[in-house]
Amino acid sequence: MAEASEQTAPTERRGLWDSVLPYLEKESLAAFFVGVSSGFPYAMIGATLTTRLAQNGIDKATITAFTLAFLVYNLKIFWAWIVDGVQIPLLHRMGQRVSWMLVAGVMVIAAVVNLALVDPAKSVEATVIAAVLVGVAGATYDIVIDAYRIETLKPYQLGVGSGMSQYGWRIGSAAAGGLALFLAARYGWTIGYLACAAFALPAMVTALVLGEPERHRPIAERRGIGEVWRSIVGPFGEFFRRHGAWLVLLFILVHKIGDTLANLTFRLLFNDLGFTNDEIALYDVGLGFWAYLIGVFIGGVAYSRLGLKRSVFIALVLMGISNLSFAGLAAAGHSNWGMGGAIGFENIASGYGGVVVVAYFSALCDLRFTASQYALISAGASVVGRFLTGTTAGSLIEAMGYVNFYLLTTVAALPGIVLFWWMIRTGLVDAAMGTAGEVGEGDARN
Repeated sequence: MAEASEQTAPTERRGLWDSVLPYLEKESLAAFFVGVSSGFPYAMIGATLTTRLAQNGIDKATITAFTLAFLVYNLKIFWAWIVDGVQIPLLHRMGQRVSWMLVAGVMVIAAVVNLALVDPAKSVEATVIAAVLVGVAGATYDIVIDAYRIETLKPYQLGVGSGMSQYGWRIGSAAAGGLALFLAARYGWTIGYLACAAFALPAMVTALVLGEPERHRPIAERRGIGEVWRSIVGPFGEFFRRHGAWLVLLFILVHKIGDTLANLTFRLLFNDLGFTNDEIALYDVGLGFWAYLIGVFIGGVAYSRLGLKRSVFIALVLMGISNLSFAGLAAAGHSNWGMGGAIGFENIASGYGGVVVVAYFSALCDLRFTASQYALISAGASVVGRFLTGTTAGSLIEAMGYVNFYLLTTVAALPGIVLFWWMIRTGLVDAAMGTAGEVGEGDARN
């Protein structure tokens, strides 16, 4: 028995080390650093800009109108093909992804500097234009970063790599927002925004150090009008020619409706239950942040241990169940324990789901058209939920109350769960997979 115990212990230690080791591989670390650069433009036109406008005395109606800058992120599908098919003069010798990473990074830096230099108190119009330009540059950077991440990661690294990217995104957005607030309080908003422009550098440096992704498959240069048109429609034509592609797209559109409907209404619930700003900061911001990071780690481990199909199915179930916790909080009323439990569970589920679902979406891409196809997938994953939230969530809460509303969001998660289960049973998950998810020679994990 003692002999068996001695033999088991090293095996268990190796098993734990095997779970941690993928996070230290260069491809996973690259996903983290590009994630940092991906997250910060979002913060610059999100809560940080809202605070800046409010402190400049801009009225609430005008401030909320600035959310239109985020719409650009849902429109990136219309120019993603340029990142795939257009070569940058002179720089293209460095590689398609590296050259576009540098150009998009410079675009983001310039846009953030421009936003730093405008004065909202003097010209709201100039500030709107500056914010939209940050959105355009940030969305373009996202296109390049997503393509670089997917093509850099090997198939077995997609789960861990997606997790590291999520870590980077959260840390980049939080650090940039915090730095801007800290410097603005002491030196003004211009200095705060100028300093944050440096957050574009990690992705650029990563691309220069690692170079062009080994798995990137360049497409032929487009010269005539007909060839340019084929470069636009080609990525989408390739996707929809796959067996079961339309059902996969349906899953992408519906899988997160319930989760999005619920997530965008939490602050309304907290306010109506009488939670103070300090309580919201402690639980929603503080506890939620760490719970999300824990969920990201669990998701990376689960993806490598359980595989794509099982880990994604579990994520869908967890994200649906998490909405029930807020129905419970709404029924219980003002309860710090209830709020902490609901926020903790929801963020762990979201962190876990963010990793494995993003890994699945990454695996759907064809390596020739990574930028275009992932732009299509990521835009489709959020557009329905955001539209329904903006048009129906408020009236539904007023009509049926919070408890029934969150029960409804739980039910809204069922179509995505059932559809993915059916896709597993019929083999459509494998049939519709792109080349990014195919394990080739040297890709299998040793």
